[in-house]
Amino acid sequence: MAETLSGREEVARVSGASSVRGAAFFDLDKTLMQGSSGFQFARAVREAGMMSRRQLVADALANLRFRLRGASDEQSEALRIRIATSLEGVRVRDLERLGVRVMQRILPRLYPEMLTIAYAHQDAGRPAYIVTAASQDMAQVLAKVMSFDGALGSALSEVENGIYTGRPTGAFLYGPAKALAIQELAARDNLDLSACYAYSDSVSDAPMLRAVGHPVVVNPDAELERLAREEGWEILRLDRLGQRLAIVALVSVVAAVSGLTSRLLRRTGLRIVLPRLSRQP
Repeated sequence: MAETLSGREEVARVSGASSVRGAAFFDLDKTLMQGSSGFQFARAVREAGMMSRRQLVADALANLRFRLRGASDEQSEALRIRIATSLEGVRVRDLERLGVRVMQRILPRLYPEMLTIAYAHQDAGRPAYIVTAASQDMAQVLAKVMSFDGALGSALSEVENGIYTGRPTGAFLYGPAKALAIQELAARDNLDLSACYAYSDSVSDAPMLRAVGHPVVVNPDAELERLAREEGWEILRLDRLGQRLAIVALVSVVAAVSGLTSRLLRRTGLRIVLPRLSRQP
């Protein structure tokens, strides 16, 4: 049976040391951080004059949909192709110089609870890794800043003479590719996958979650939550965006109804007298 845990409960659960060598693998978007790292990358590119405002708005809407519903395989692959194509003719050095801007946007969006969980794994003897479809370079920088033990990420585009060609190349760590990358790392570092943990928000990472002995879903999309309950996997809930939007919508409806009621009362001349609450001495 699936168990819903808080960040504090998860820290307590993973703090015990184990005699078997394992590791902890963390998806990035909507797992370690709120929203999409790709959108934050796009914002930095826009600020540098390398992207149109229209494209940025499109990415903003896609990011909101991603936070609320997750992303399909087709949407993620389309994003990869769009990023690679947009890099055609861009110097690698110019993109590297955007790293500071990208980090400034991503770091405030990290979940403190997830960092605490990752550090609890490290203190228990399990190295912590980022596993993401985002670029390998960005993932490595993030891992360094966050004091993780390493990162597994994707290639963006072919490079010729220090310039991106716009053609996608190399490994794209999405879906089964994440599981394969974890298995290769485990074989290389002599890790026992049955003693490993994996954290993700999307059903696309089901292969990665199934590859380890301790899968945990974080802010799951509807399909992953259904799978987690079927498999009895732990569930962590950290992102409150959907709840905040629901509250805003409810407040708006209440305000609208209240305003309509007030207008009707004024038109009919009716008054509603509310009882006064007396204070007890």
